[in-house]
Amino acid sequence: MALLKLIAIVCVVIFFLGIRIVRPTHRALIERLGKYNRFAMPGFNWIIPVIEHIYLINTTEQMVDAEPQEIITNDNLNARVDAQVYFKVKADEESVKSCQYNVNNYQWQIVNLARTTLRNIIGTLTLKSANSERGKINAELHKTLCEETKSWGLEIVRTELKEIDPPKDVQETMNKVVKAENEKIAAVDYATATETAADGQKRAEIKKAEGIKQARILEAQGEAEAIKLVNEAAEHYFVGNAQVLRKLEAVEKSLQNNAKIVVPANTELVNVIGEMAGFLPLEKKGKEAK
Repeated sequence: MALLKLIAIVCVVIFFLGIRIVRPTHRALIERLGKYNRFAMPGFNWIIPVIEHIYLINTTEQMVDAEPQEIITNDNLNARVDAQVYFKVKADEESVKSCQYNVNNYQWQIVNLARTTLRNIIGTLTLKSANSERGKINAELHKTLCEETKSWGLEIVRTELKEIDPPKDVQETMNKVVKAENEKIAAVDYATATETAADGQKRAEIKKAEGIKQARILEAQGEAEAIKLVNEAAEHYFVGNAQVLRKLEAVEKSLQNNAKIVVPANTELVNVIGEMAGFLPLEKKGKEAK
């Protein structure tokens, strides 16, 4: 009886010692005596203590830093390059087995593969093109990592270049070049704006001149129309005196506000005034002697 109790106690202890709980963020591999036995899903799992061992594998997205390194570009400049790789272990059984049995320490392997790939890519580019083609570098790095790790049971989610920094003296020179280019662009923009303003002012002056011209034309046309109407009226009511009437209107305007005008003798204006007043201008003494 005591033996049975002892056996029961030992079985209970062994049962509790063998309990393993797998979180939803993990998958597990169970090995029996050093050989793969079965795949453990999230939740409750039980193993035989001592004989079986369980290995938990994180299947969430992870990030590794490729660590900064000095890379010589195609134009013989040293660039400090750093990148990050985002990946995750696929959650199916074969992928989890591959990340453990096909590669030793896949995180460390990814870091070294990324560093080597960056040296190969950036070594073919100039420093300027490397800075301007970050998207292309990221795409090539991602493609290479996907191809090289396809047997590791991993998914390379994305890669990102953190920095491509040139030497300090080169950086200062590049900053001066960028500043000069920005000043050049600003000067061109200012010149363009000034030219646009001048062109607008020119167009406004042209419009103004055209308006004045049109006004004068209309005024002249109005004057001509008025003369025509006056002539028609004079012909109708004052036959033969239309031109005289027009001249009198000119004289009337000129004598407004008590203005005094000296008019030379023998001019048409004197003749007009004389004719309308009923007398003729006197002839010169020389003519009287004759």
